[in-house]
Amino acid sequence: MLSILLFLLIFSHLNAESKTQKLKDHNIGKIKTPAEHFGFEPGADRMLFDYEELIDYLQKLDNASTRLKLTEIGNSPMGKKMYIAFISSEKNIKSLNKLKDINRKLALNPNIPEPNRDSLLNKGKVFFLATLSMHSDEIGPSQSAPLVAYDLVTTEDSQKREWLDNVVLMMVPCHNPDGMNMVVNNYKKYKGTKYEGTQMPGIYHKYTGHDNNRDFITLTQEDNRNIARIYNKDWFPQIMVEKHQMFSNSVRYSVPPAHDPIAENIDAGIWNWSKIIGANIATDLTKQGLHGISQNYFYDEYAPFFSSSSTWKNVTSFLTEAASVKYATPIFIEPTELKGYGKGLSEYKKSINMPSPWPGGWWRLSDIVSYEKASIMSVLKTASLHRHEILKFRNDLCIKEVSNGKTIPPYYYIIPLKQHDESEFVNLVHLLKEHGVHIYQLNKPVVLDEKTYQKGDIIIPLSQPFRPFIKEVLERQKFPVRHYTPGGKVIKPYDATSWSLPLHMGVKVDEIKNPYSEVLDSAYVEIKEIFKLVTEDIPHDFEAAVFTVQNNESFKAAFLGLQLGLKVARLTKAANISSRTLAKGSFIIYNNADKISSFKTLIDEINVPPIYISNLSKIESSTMKIPKIALVESWLHDMDAGWTRFIFDSYHLPFKTVRPRDFEKTDFTKDFDVVVFPNNRKSVLMSGKIKTRSGELIIPNFPPEYTKGIGKKGMTKLMSFAENGGIIISWGNSSNLFQGILEIKQENNTKEEFQLPYKNISKILKTSGLYCPGSILKIDLLNDHPITLGMKSETGIFYNGGPVFATSIPNFDMDRRVIGKFPEKNILLSGYCEKEEALSNKTCLVWLKKGKGQLVLFGFNPQFRASTNASFKLLFNSILLSKINE
Repeated sequence: MLSILLFLLIFSHLNAESKTQKLKDHNIGKIKTPAEHFGFEPGADRMLFDYEELIDYLQKLDNASTRLKLTEIGNSPMGKKMYIAFISSEKNIKSLNKLKDINRKLALNPNIPEPNRDSLLNKGKVFFLATLSMHSDEIGPSQSAPLVAYDLVTTEDSQKREWLDNVVLMMVPCHNPDGMNMVVNNYKKYKGTKYEGTQMPGIYHKYTGHDNNRDFITLTQEDNRNIARIYNKDWFPQIMVEKHQMFSNSVRYSVPPAHDPIAENIDAGIWNWSKIIGANIATDLTKQGLHGISQNYFYDEYAPFFSSSSTWKNVTSFLTEAASVKYATPIFIEPTELKGYGKGLSEYKKSINMPSPWPGGWWRLSDIVSYEKASIMSVLKTASLHRHEILKFRNDLCIKEVSNGKTIPPYYYIIPLKQHDESEFVNLVHLLKEHGVHIYQLNKPVVLDEKTYQKGDIIIPLSQPFRPFIKEVLERQKFPVRHYTPGGKVIKPYDATSWSLPLHMGVKVDEIKNPYSEVLDSAYVEIKEIFKLVTEDIPHDFEAAVFTVQNNESFKAAFLGLQLGLKVARLTKAANISSRTLAKGSFIIYNNADKISSFKTLIDEINVPPIYISNLSKIESSTMKIPKIALVESWLHDMDAGWTRFIFDSYHLPFKTVRPRDFEKTDFTKDFDVVVFPNNRKSVLMSGKIKTRSGELIIPNFPPEYTKGIGKKGMTKLMSFAENGGIIISWGNSSNLFQGILEIKQENNTKEEFQLPYKNISKILKTSGLYCPGSILKIDLLNDHPITLGMKSETGIFYNGGPVFATSIPNFDMDRRVIGKFPEKNILLSGYCEKEEALSNKTCLVWLKKGKGQLVLFGFNPQFRASTNASFKLLFNSILLSKINE
């Protein structure tokens, strides 16, 4: 009886599948072309569709075709659903889960028996991941998505059908759905006016704007985690392209290989495969009459910030970059305006890196779309032709990296449980697990390199498939200096040169350079669950919970506690409770029977346990409140302000955004306690214009209502706010606002002119040869100061050539204190710095006083791209400074 029921169940399922198949076969001829669906051909002049329209079309293709399956992968930061469109043969689409399992085994298993491996290689397909338009002003790739999908699901071309038999295209139709709609809506708003094609005011993302592809180590953004999960944990594709656009007046299309420098932890085979794929793209596009294809140009493959961090996970990954138009508005480019730029193409001439130059003329969105579609087809062709080799290479590389981890130092990284900032220690473990790294914990004490490690310490063996990534992010960076000619000019990096997580996060990690296989073979077990420190249940009877100031999460606990209506105080003096020292500045959150559910909410969010105490009689503290914060953000794609908003939101720190144009009508003294200036140019903040290195002012490409600055009246108003007891915090180039002659308007309408006792001397240092493109440098901090509470006496900060301060003896009602300075020598910790000795004993963090006002000026970004956790406390402490004479 059971067998009959089972047969009927299977028959019913197969019959339903058959009906679905017949329905899709019937519908295939009824699929609307993209032009029919949207009412215009994608790429048409001055026409754009938005994200919902894009997904609606792909869903219709999914409903009608057996060659496409649309799958959710998560949500964007603003709540839009994100998708992968799997496009392949009907057979492959039906077998996606089986093929996924093959991918996983080839990517992660170094011990597949040879007969089994041969079977997997014969059955497996190349998975080619394409992520489109993460930068939303680079709109062409997403606009090309419907054309790519329609062509592949309807084609009867035997060659393309063969590609689909051998390859699964995984197309993320838009990496940044929120930004896509922002840009499209802004374009439509000004379409038909003289401002058509101007830049979108603000940033095209909830927080990061163009910096969203600088987030693929720290994975702070939800959309980026969705993308990274594809190659870290879920699908393990063998090839990945991230599709971009670039400047308009150079080559038409940049394809791999990239320019030097390249990452040294990457296997040579990855670079060689990228050459093969790039050469085929260049050949195929040129054959189709698409000119201006360049290779080895402008972009390097040194930093793993980008989604091509998948390269460090053994995926052959690369970028393509198309020349831009004004969104959908064509542009005409004179031949005399075409240029080459330094790396790989110093002149716009026929060369080995661009053998068929584009001659100039009209350049349209339809051109970009043509290049994008053709490049996707080229990669499909290459992947199909080399299917077996590519799959074998992936598993060969898995075997090789696991072997390297057993034979080449370092062999392990160990993260001791005992850390200055326990919360960042936990965050580091979580982050590495998110990257697909296998994390283990010692189950007994061991002695390695004459040092004893305790039970519970974290250990990370390097004998893992993702060894290149582990080593890359846990070691200190040493930039591979390369020259254009022997002994000549150094090839500069494209972006920053440090991403060492231990230094950026302030976590001690030890590198073990001896194998110790006999000692460690049975000494650790894998952490498969969510990692957390041992916690005790909330006691039934306690007076307060103390969160130590050394932990970043303690600031989050304090801010969240106040948000939840709990009473919060801060220690004004160190205290000893039950043989434990509670540092000055630690946070006390009081027990309140009526608020116990709120307290539990807080505890659930904080990643380290507090210290529960039952007697507060020996503790000296002051009640804490959150100051009213103004965050200054310009309309000119102010990414650093966006990152600051993200940090404030993540730590439950309320704020209000104030635009420079609004300063004159803002009552800072009445409405705010603290005004925060993230890194921005003084010219942008003051006048809404961009000042070039030569001193020329440029009007930015925005409608005029978005290019108004603070102005002299607004600045006077701001300084009056400070005079009346306000606190100003500024970092990077914004600190130049406060240099030189400033003015305060007194109550009797008289004006006071003054100069704060500091100046920025970075230009002088740069003339002596100082060059630091973004590195971790050591600084010494003033001990026992309100700004440095919870910090060690020295730390690493992310410095990229920003201000360096020289203080002077103050006059009148002013004062200053040097809070942080570079040491005399051994300044560079990770990355690259030329003439670092120019920074010797120079000031990089200063506190200033004018009347009752206080200014804290940073020569570095304390929250750079939400990745420099080690210096977050300096920012939070500055925000919590007590007012003078209050």
